[in-house]
Amino acid sequence: MATVPADNSACPLGLKIGQVSEYSGLPVKTIRFYCDQGLISPTKRSEGGYRLFDESIYTELSLIRTLRTMEVPLPELRRILEVRRSGLCNCSSLKGSIESKMAAIEQRIKDLREMRAEFRKLLDGWQECGGIKTDEIS
Repeated sequence: MATVPADNSACPLGLKIGQVSEYSGLPVKTIRFYCDQGLISPTKRSEGGYRLFDESIYTELSLIRTLRTMEVPLPELRRILEVRRSGLCNCSSLKGSIESKMAAIEQRIKDLREMRAEFRKLLDGWQECGGIKTDEIS
């Protein structure tokens, strides 16, 4: 993520979505999607109807990006953001989500190791079929 702009001289009322996109590294389309899903909200709208944000949007987008990387579903993400905005501590909620995700990762690792072992057994027992190999064809 790029450095937050020192000033918002392009629009003194707030940051336009293009500026937010540029400095957050997220596409405008993604930011609009997050608005449509109720994850973020513009601080206000310009007279022309443009969404305007304050600099706190970068913190929220960073949190959203982190939670989406953890594959937190949108409804749960929305709930976490609402609790965070209310000023209530949501540490236990977030900790529970992380623990749940870790358990899912551990299970996936176990499943992949078992699958690897099965493939290893298959390859170790592999016998040539006796047919013509492609490298033997002139």
